Amino acid sequence: MRSVAVFTDTYLPTVNGVTYTVKAWRDCWAERGGRMDVVYPRTDGYAPRAGEYPVSSLPFPFYPGFRLGAPLIPQRVRDADIVHAHTPFAVGLAGLRLARKRDRPLVASYHTPTAEYADYVAPIESVETGIERVSERYERWFLDHADAVLAPSEATATHLTDTVGVSTPVTVIPNGIDLTQFRPVDTAAFRARHGLDDAETLVGYTGRHGYEKRLQDIVDAAADLDVTVVFGGDGPAREDLERRATERGVDARFLGFLDREELPAFYSALDAFVFPSPVETQGLVALEANACGTPVVGADEGALEDTVEDGVTGYHFETGDVASFRESIRRTLDERERLRETCLEQREQHGVDQSVDRLSDVYDRVSRD
Repeated sequence: MRSVAVFTDTYLPTVNGVTYTVKAWRDCWAERGGRMDVVYPRTDGYAPRAGEYPVSSLPFPFYPGFRLGAPLIPQRVRDADIVHAHTPFAVGLAGLRLARKRDRPLVASYHTPTAEYADYVAPIESVETGIERVSERYERWFLDHADAVLAPSEATATHLTDTVGVSTPVTVIPNGIDLTQFRPVDTAAFRARHGLDDAETLVGYTGRHGYEKRLQDIVDAAADLDVTVVFGGDGPAREDLERRATERGVDARFLGFLDREELPAFYSALDAFVFPSPVETQGLVALEANACGTPVVGADEGALEDTVEDGVTGYHFETGDVASFRESIRRTLDERERLRETCLEQREQHGVDQSVDRLSDVYDRVSRD
């Protein structure tokens, strides 16, 4: 199998969908006998394993928890057959430089619409609009230097071609999930460990607590429901969420970051996974929840428009409409048992093995071109 050098701006111990995708694809590639090295920003709390190469990094001042890696090319990845960039920024630029210098194919994965995060760095709306335009021009420039662009959903592929204006062919490859890990499990120990034994009906979310994900809508929707809301993860919006829950009289439990091994029990304990974010490129956690038999109430915007199948794996609601969100949660809870069965019927479609099969096809194609 071909050797691959992956360049990413987020990796372990950071907890997000990009990290999990890179790791899952790498592990699956290695199981098939291939080599997939990873170049990523150095951070405290993680000791690199064989084939993992951290580069010097600095904190990103506008988005806590992220770091900017230096665009360096470690000596040991320079002989790779294929370069795969999971970011267009600093570390990704090193990947572009390696591909050009060694005349190797460049594959680029699109995980995050950077224009959606402009409000983190823009003091006023006019500046935010300008940053969005510059971001899209930069994304187009970088992705048009790739031999293939990968998007995790049809909605994201459409965004790339119609909004960003990318001319490089875009191939849809869902990120995929580990079906051996994400399955229905007993939740008694998890509930006891996190003090949830007293909660009858649980709805919840896990992931980064970013303002762009509209997590405040979960609190507002739950204010008129007889539910306990469980938040896994952390991020810059957490303090405001805790304050809002107190003000609205919502029974909200904030568990902080959960170990990856705990997530199947987290999903299995929920009666519904609630996901109001309109900025997802796939919404991997929604598929993980479904694989554990938990239906998802998701925004009708972005990739969640495709990821959630109404009446099968959950229900949509109108983005930003709290009344619509609340009604979809009620409907999902009413149909919980039926939706559990239909979620489990769909789970085999989303395994990481299928994603890596498609990835291998792309690598073969760009190597021949």
